[in-house]
Amino acid sequence: MIPTVCPAYLPNVKYCAWIVQQQKIYFSGSTTYQKQTFRNRTEIYGANGKLKLTVPIHHTHGGVKSLDKEVCIAYDMDWQKQHWKSICAAYRSAPYFEFYEADLKSFYQEKKVLLFDFNLSLLTQIMALLDLSFSYEIVGWNPDKQKRMDHLILAKSQEAENFDTYTQVFGTKFGFIPNLSILDVLFNLGPNSGAYLKKVLE
Repeated sequence: MIPTVCPAYLPNVKYCAWIVQQQKIYFSGSTTYQKQTFRNRTEIYGANGKLKLTVPIHHTHGGVKSLDKEVCIAYDMDWQKQHWKSICAAYRSAPYFEFYEADLKSFYQEKKVLLFDFNLSLLTQIMALLDLSFSYEIVGWNPDKQKRMDHLILAKSQEAENFDTYTQVFGTKFGFIPNLSILDVLFNLGPNSGAYLKKVLE
């Protein structure tokens, strides 16, 4: 069975650690979009603790469920400005923020139509910043040949695991918060981020 997953928005450590273990990632946009998942949300470490960021989407009407590849991002409100402002406030003082800031800021300035495409392009950039190989293929959905890795993106079912600690910006206030967005690792550990991910699932 081929493991398939949907691109997540600024995915968490566990999701990225799983990706690192795969020789090739199979993304499927032909599965039904589900709410309450990390498809359109992420969690960072803000000044008041864990902070959730959500990308608004256009909801379908008439009870018809969209496929992942069809879901459109909503721009009724300036969520891009809000998300980038929150990211900057959370990590401006992190050791490696300034090294990666310019490589990520553009994603909060251009407007992509589809959530699937936005997440995938952002993930591709992040993997490049992590200096990790990232080979992927977009495939359809065949339940006879593929295994859905939904547990990686379900926001409500993240089981507690032991993650190695590292220094976080607001760690002295609230302690270590594990399995946040990969941005937390990237901005705090910089070039050592790849090595950290490879240790997570050992």
